[in-house]
Amino acid sequence: MVLDGVKERVDSLRKKLMDRPKVAFFVDGPNMIRKEFNIDLKDLRKRVEKYGRIVIGKVFLNQFASEKLIEAVANEGFEAVIALGDPELKTDVDVSIAVHTMEAIYDPDIDVIAIATRDADFLPLIQKIKQMGKMALLVAVESGLAVSLRHAADYIEIIK
Repeated sequence: MVLDGVKERVDSLRKKLMDRPKVAFFVDGPNMIRKEFNIDLKDLRKRVEKYGRIVIGKVFLNQFASEKLIEAVANEGFEAVIALGDPELKTDVDVSIAVHTMEAIYDPDIDVIAIATRDADFLPLIQKIKQMGKMALLVAVESGLAVSLRHAADYIEIIK
């Protein structure tokens, strides 16, 4: 019957999708989503999808993020995570990214952890990702990219 053939194809596609590595993707918004870089979230997603199926996708923003930016993040299928802090202390999103990444590191269903940043503060996090047997993917722009991150990651996607 025709429906049986369709069901078989759907089941085959579902199996292929489920067999792909599962990726947790975290974007350091204040560090990466800047006018001078002109980064497209759709491009970021496509680059990361080469390594597996994104099952967790979060863009971390500070309390100064515009509603328009938050809407753009949601429209691309990412979850916007707003980190609150003291503006005088230049509180940023680093701790929030680290907490969510540690959750992914200890999630047995996650195979790849991708972080979009240039910030050398994330070196210990990338080292922990690898130590725990996960693949570490760094997505970054060349400008201001910490050399330590470049050397620590398993794979790097450079945005030009």
